[in-house]
Amino acid sequence: MQRRFLISAFLIGALLGTAALAESPTTLRVISHGSFDLPKELLAGFERQHGVKLQIVKAGDAGEMVNKLILTRARPIADVAFGIDNTLLPRAQSGGVIEAYTGPAAQRAAVVTLGGGVVPVDYGYVNLNIDKAWFAKNKLALPSSLADLAKPAYAKLLVVPNPATSSPGQAFLLATIAGLGEAAAFEWWAQMRANGVKVVKGWSEAYYTEFSRNGGTRPIVVSYTSSPAAEVFFSKETISEPPTANLFLKGGVFRQVEGVALVKGGNPAAREAAGQFIEFLRSGPVQQALQTTMWVFPVEAGAPWVDVMQQHAVQPKQFDELPQALTEKQARAWVQRWTRTVLK
Repeated sequence: MQRRFLISAFLIGALLGTAALAESPTTLRVISHGSFDLPKELLAGFERQHGVKLQIVKAGDAGEMVNKLILTRARPIADVAFGIDNTLLPRAQSGGVIEAYTGPAAQRAAVVTLGGGVVPVDYGYVNLNIDKAWFAKNKLALPSSLADLAKPAYAKLLVVPNPATSSPGQAFLLATIAGLGEAAAFEWWAQMRANGVKVVKGWSEAYYTEFSRNGGTRPIVVSYTSSPAAEVFFSKETISEPPTANLFLKGGVFRQVEGVALVKGGNPAAREAAGQFIEFLRSGPVQQALQTTMWVFPVEAGAPWVDVMQQHAVQPKQFDELPQALTEKQARAWVQRWTRTVLK
């Protein structure tokens, strides 16, 4: 009797353990840049709906994120990656860290496309932002061209993120090459070095530490066309006009398309959940929320814009863009040349 009881208890325990394992949520490892931000209730809803436990790892700037994926490709640290954009796509492809996703979101119409197996999620424009109050106080005219920024009157006024570690930094570098031509662009960068351009690791440091609007000394910063809208939205006081403004200069505007991709070699048990997360990022609630969490434009065709973006996030009429094939071929060499020109 005792032996039968022990066997029965063992079998019941085994069955209960198996049921518990079956009901335990799948862990989905999501790597992203540091600016990834969605409402907690949306993320929690995704977890409940799909029986998934999200493990979101913020890996610094998008450039740092891609570098980490490449360095860990033998033992991937994520199953899905958010934040690969058109400036970093060549690096991710040559690094062999992404796997094409072919589900519904990849087939559905989008305002902009990415390619390379990466599903577009949002887009924005990298350009120069200025601190209105600083220019008014110092009675200095706004620059009307990139060439103006190399003049003595604008010495030590510009801060830029390093294109080797920052996607907006690389986007701005590509804009200068697209708008000025390669030779003229690097000549301009050499002039900017002599004129005291400041280089920092990433966008957050440039905007929140060095930009004069936030207590720094530089009244011109590489940022986004949506940054003035964010300034209005987060202002402690009710304001109708942003304290910052966009400069749309020839060679100084770049359209950045950001997407999500499967990580090559990710956990096979999480593959279905990874696809579900990609679909989630293209859903209506997320496409709306990301406008006031990450300050980008939605790519889903027909997705409405929130009011503050409609009023204060101006889209440029023109921007400078290079052929994707040329970018894929030359991006690394251009960043290396930029490093030699500006930093060494």
